[in-house]
Order: sequence, then structure tokens, then C-alpha cells
Amino acid sequence: MEIVSLVVAMLLAGAVGGVLAGLLGIGGGIVIVPVLEAALAFVGVDPSVRMHIAVATSLATIIPTSISSARAHYRRDSIDFNVIRYWSPWIVVGAAAGIGIAANVGAEFLAAVFAIVALTVAIKMALPLDDKNLANDIPRGVFGPAIPVSIGTVSTLMGIGGGTLSVTAMTLSNKPIHLAVGTASLFGLVIALPATLGYIISGWDNALLPAASLGYVNLLGFAVISPATVLFAPLGAKIAHALPRRQLSILFGVFLFIVAVRMGLRAFG
Repeated sequence: MEIVSLVVAMLLAGAVGGVLAGLLGIGGGIVIVPVLEAALAFVGVDPSVRMHIAVATSLATIIPTSISSARAHYRRDSIDFNVIRYWSPWIVVGAAAGIGIAANVGAEFLAAVFAIVALTVAIKMALPLDDKNLANDIPRGVFGPAIPVSIGTVSTLMGIGGGTLSVTAMTLSNKPIHLAVGTASLFGLVIALPATLGYIISGWDNALLPAASLGYVNLLGFAVISPATVLFAPLGAKIAHALPRRQLSILFGVFLFIVAVRMGLRAFG
């Protein structure tokens, strides 16, 4: 019965994550991580590895989800490939740094990073700051790489596709919300591929991992969640282009606030 409950929870997480991937340009991880962590607790997985498993498995599911979501946004001509070309190499550098950190910290640290970043972004997106930009375009020059490196690092620690941070960064750099969401959907793939490999390697031979695990990636979770996210991502993209800009931003912010509270209780409660 516990396995059935776990599979049902994973299916729901995948469906909601897929919709949000298309709707908000996120890889779905910001839903999948807290739901999967709770599901793993329900079936008795050791608390010291639950968060690592949830983050790693989420990143693995983001690979097919990002492809599905990005294709949907590409058909609507809402991906900025100039930003993709500039940020992608630096995001990979950040993802590598995130794996190095994750391999040497506890579950509470990962939960705390998740909660703090989600809350910060929630406040920004929910407030009426759509026309408040910090720059007229994506920053370049000496300090330009700092943004994508940070996105890669933090997203790898959180188990997300980078949309949570990259949408915020792009809208603050005068990019329209719909273009930012579409571009962010492709960054999920840039982050998830190296990050998933890193979590497989860093979790190899850990005796506390449950059955059907490849490093920290749980193959059952991947097999159940991935099809649901791929199936529902185009629906999210369709909804995104039907919503006004302000409503989309408010929806993003409210959702992130709820998730931040949940993960904050996990880290500090």
C-alpha cells in the first residue's frame, strides 16, 4: 500500500510539475522536490539522504520535461537564443560547482537553500514590479557571467531547472515575461544534464539509498514522474500564452511562497 501511495504521489507531482514547466518556464522541480521528499519520508527512507534523492531525481526528470516544454515555446517563437548562447556555458560551470557543494553538505542545508531562494523570488514576482528593471538588457562584461553561474549553482542545489532564477533575472533585465519563460524552459536541459550525472556519481554506493537507485537518482521516481511531466508541459505552455503578464507573475509568486514555507519548515522546524 505504501508503494501504491508513493507512485500516486509521484504521478501527481509529475502532472503538476509538467503544467508548471510550460506555464512558468520552470523544470517542475520546485513542485517535484518537496512532494518527492515527503513521499520518501512516508516510505521510511533515511532523512540524511531524502533531500539528496529528491533533488537528484527531480533534475533527472527535468531532462525530458525541458525538451517538451522548450519545443512548445519554440513553436510560439518565445525563446531568446542570444541569451541561450551567452549563458549556457556559464550555467554548466555553476552546475558543476553546485554538485561539489551538494556532495559535502547535509539535507537541511539543501532544504534551507530551497526555502530562502524560493521565498526571495516569490516576493519579487508577486509584487507589482514588472516595469522595474535593473538593466536594459542582459548584463555582459567582466561581471556578466556571475548571473548564469549563480543560476547553475543554486538550481543544482535546489533540484530545479533554473527557471525560478532565470525568469527573475531576465525580467529584471528588461525581457518580457513570456519570452523569459520560454527561454528558461531550455535552460532546464542545460542544467539538468550535467547535474544529474554529478548526483549519480556523488551518490554511488551509498548504503542508505533505497532500491532502484542509480547514485542519488531514484529510477522508480524517474520512470513514474517523467512521462507525466512530458505529457502535461504543453498544456502549461498553452495556458501561459493565454494569461496576461501580471497574472502570470502573481501566479508564479504565490506558488513559490507556498513552497518556500513548506521547505523552510523542513530546514528550520
